[in-house]
Amino acid sequence: MKTLYLVRHAKSSWRFPELRDFDRPLNKRGKKNAPEMGKRLKAKQILPGLLLSSPANRAITTARKIAEKIGYTEAGIRENDKIYHGSEAELMDVIKATDNSIGELMLFGHNPGFTDLANLLGDQWIDNIPTCGVVAMAFEVDNWKEVAPKNGRNLFFDYPKRIMH
Repeated sequence: MKTLYLVRHAKSSWRFPELRDFDRPLNKRGKKNAPEMGKRLKAKQILPGLLLSSPANRAITTARKIAEKIGYTEAGIRENDKIYHGSEAELMDVIKATDNSIGELMLFGHNPGFTDLANLLGDQWIDNIPTCGVVAMAFEVDNWKEVAPKNGRNLFFDYPKRIMH
């Protein structure tokens, strides 16, 4: 079995209009939400074998903040250019290229690609993955290359504004 976590970057700042989209940092809310979501993931005892992130500042910063909370070493986070505004096809390429020794993969990236991918793979429709939202899916496969449309089972969908009971 393989488990995939799609994590949309935390809320980014538009305070510096001179910055390229790629370079935008997290805003105050994003800096608060990313560690909070990391705590929620840790409470679920989630510690993936690999964290892959878009190299965009807001995505890699989110990955680092969540990694710290779940106990994943920052040095182990890998960046992948295909994730930055990746299409469904590009994101599928990233997933299918994952080494099969990895049982749980966590991707950090952007919309609309992440919401589109969640709906392509999962068994529950998601209108929108909000900033710092996490979608977890399980696949009854032994090989990442076998991940295919609609063969994922949604495990959970969480985001900062969701009330935890």
